[in-house]
Amino acid sequence: MTRRLRFNGTGSGVNGCPSIHEDLDTGEVIVHGPTLTDPDDIAQLRHLNEGEVPIVVPRELLFDFGPKEVVRVPNIIGLDEFDRLFTQFEHTAWRLETRRRYASDELTITYAQFTRGEPVNWQGVDADWCVERREQTALGKRFERVRIVDNPPTAGQLYLLDNARRNSAVGEKILNLWREDADRLGLPVEDFWIFDSRLVALLNFDGADNLVSVELITEPAAVLRYAMERDAALHHAVAYEEFAARLTAQED
Repeated sequence: MTRRLRFNGTGSGVNGCPSIHEDLDTGEVIVHGPTLTDPDDIAQLRHLNEGEVPIVVPRELLFDFGPKEVVRVPNIIGLDEFDRLFTQFEHTAWRLETRRRYASDELTITYAQFTRGEPVNWQGVDADWCVERREQTALGKRFERVRIVDNPPTAGQLYLLDNARRNSAVGEKILNLWREDADRLGLPVEDFWIFDSRLVALLNFDGADNLVSVELITEPAAVLRYAMERDAALHHAVAYEEFAARLTAQED
């Protein structure tokens, strides 16, 4: 069975070598880098068995990107505490949305209107949420999202593309990225928020696409990994207006 590997980080900003990956299922760590080739150096190694290759990595690579816990214990926070993050952060809140549907969207009146082909008037929808967003952006804070879209888009993704008009009106910056591009970039399949580039809120969904828990991640190396994924997504994503126009042109 093919491993599910996550890129943790690299000690080089030039050629990506040496680097560390982690097996998401077993917790095993895969390190790659330049091989140790000098016979005198290799002769000093103990327990180097047939088929094993010694490699050389900087000490800081293991410190920065190697797992810090033998057994990882998630820090699960309540939804009330999660909501408070949106007023307690200082500068930036950024989200990657990866799912094909969100069960909570399908319970709304606006979703029913949209799926019936009726125009949705987003003004006044979720009034409390809109007021809070406007208050926070008036303080100079930034909200941004990159939403991944399948080709062809799902009904839920098309709904969110229309819903972006509401988010934009209250000060959020919404961008979109095709899933094939996200896969090519190695972006994760998880939804997450990054607050001030110092903490991550990982959103956990059940099999019916309901949000069931939020995991708070503050370990610097792990936060850096998510920040790297944010930067890659932002570099390739396009504003939702441009994305919607391209989609319409593709359908014509």
